[in-house]
Amino acid sequence: MFEGLKEALQYVNELKEASMQPIVTEIAGKTYCDKNLRRYGEEDLAEPIHVNTLSAMVDYITGKKEELRENMILHITSPKEVRLYSGLLEERRRETLFVCNAIVNEFQFDKYYDQERFLIELQANFAVNDDLQTIMQVAGNIQAGTTASYSDDGVSQKTTIKTGVQRVDVQVPNPVKLIPYRTFGEVEQPSSLYVFRVRDDGNGAPAFKLVEADNGLWKHAAMLKIKDYFEYELADVMKERNITIIA
Repeated sequence: MFEGLKEALQYVNELKEASMQPIVTEIAGKTYCDKNLRRYGEEDLAEPIHVNTLSAMVDYITGKKEELRENMILHITSPKEVRLYSGLLEERRRETLFVCNAIVNEFQFDKYYDQERFLIELQANFAVNDDLQTIMQVAGNIQAGTTASYSDDGVSQKTTIKTGVQRVDVQVPNPVKLIPYRTFGEVEQPSSLYVFRVRDDGNGAPAFKLVEADNGLWKHAAMLKIKDYFEYELADVMKERNITIIA
């Protein structure tokens, strides 16, 4: 009885060992394997360096030319990210040497803010221009507890504020052109159009929001500005090295 049990255990163990072996099959001239195998001897690739400014990437490219490969690609993937890749290696892979991510204050568009928070967000996240000052005038003049009526003719928004016996009318153009900080600090921030809205929050206090109205065109403008920045800063290096900038 025990001999039969021993043979059975040996058989099960052999099945286990066999199941652990990779099965390699060729189908239509292509080789397949049922296991995820890590091949020894493949080329070692560097871990990318992560930074937050474009100037740091320029310093790396100009100061560490010996680390660059024969062909390099500066890929502006978005207004907030730039990656430095090598050209295709022997196995048609790319090495990522440098990654740059912008640090920006994120204003939440299409979200209503209370009066105090809205004024703080405008001052912290936008460059000053005429339309910004107009919006801050509206947001700053509306008092909590007043009776306010809001009208919109599709082009401009008119706000009538009653404080006691006094009335204040403010005309706000719509859309407004604003310049939020939303790309790298080394380049000029692109402006874009927004729709400004005011409403009562249900408790007698005003609430404000901005809605993007340029269909994301600012992203294209910002990426072109980043490309111009690199073409200027790396003009000398690009004469020596084959660096392609794409946006």
